[in-house]
Amino acid sequence: MKTDVIRISPSGEGIREALEETEKAAAFRGLDPKQTLRLRLLAEEMTGMLQTIVGETDLRYWVESEEMRFSLHLAGKAMMDPETKEALMKASTSGKNEASKGFMGRLRSIFTALCATNDVSMLASQYGYAYVDYIGYDPTMDMSPNAMSYGWSMSAYKDAVEQHKDAEKWDELEKSITAKLADDVKIFIRGSKVEMVIEKTF
Repeated sequence: MKTDVIRISPSGEGIREALEETEKAAAFRGLDPKQTLRLRLLAEEMTGMLQTIVGETDLRYWVESEEMRFSLHLAGKAMMDPETKEALMKASTSGKNEASKGFMGRLRSIFTALCATNDVSMLASQYGYAYVDYIGYDPTMDMSPNAMSYGWSMSAYKDAVEQHKDAEKWDELEKSITAKLADDVKIFIRGSKVEMVIEKTF
């Protein structure tokens, strides 16, 4: 099942409707109140990042579910005009402002940087994403099959943080609602599209 696709503006219009669609998806699958609250919290965390994402491009939000498996989707354009790209790149520099702190700030930073450029090597060096794992994505996405694709996953990030014994990043994960409640968080870029997916099975 896939919910209606909600357009969310840079000013936050559509967030309320996005949360309503999330609750509808929960009701459709028969989640109990506690499970519904957890799914809504994940949606709130995801859409809450929009307050710090710079740009004039609308994003699209929807929920997909199969039995008790849910995925929350937030998608937007990856390649923009030069002025918007420059603003996004400035906003995505990790550690330069309050919005970049914490695990969700790190996700927001990666998401906005990928919106501004698909130069993965530059992202890794300039923003210090030492633990970003770039992987292939499903080629059935609505884009050219020849487009480059990359991805980041929370599970791979957790493994790398633990392996490198990075106490600061592990503390971010421990304090994050999303990191605690979600089974995985993935960010993909393919061609002109960047998408964040939060996965949760009840």
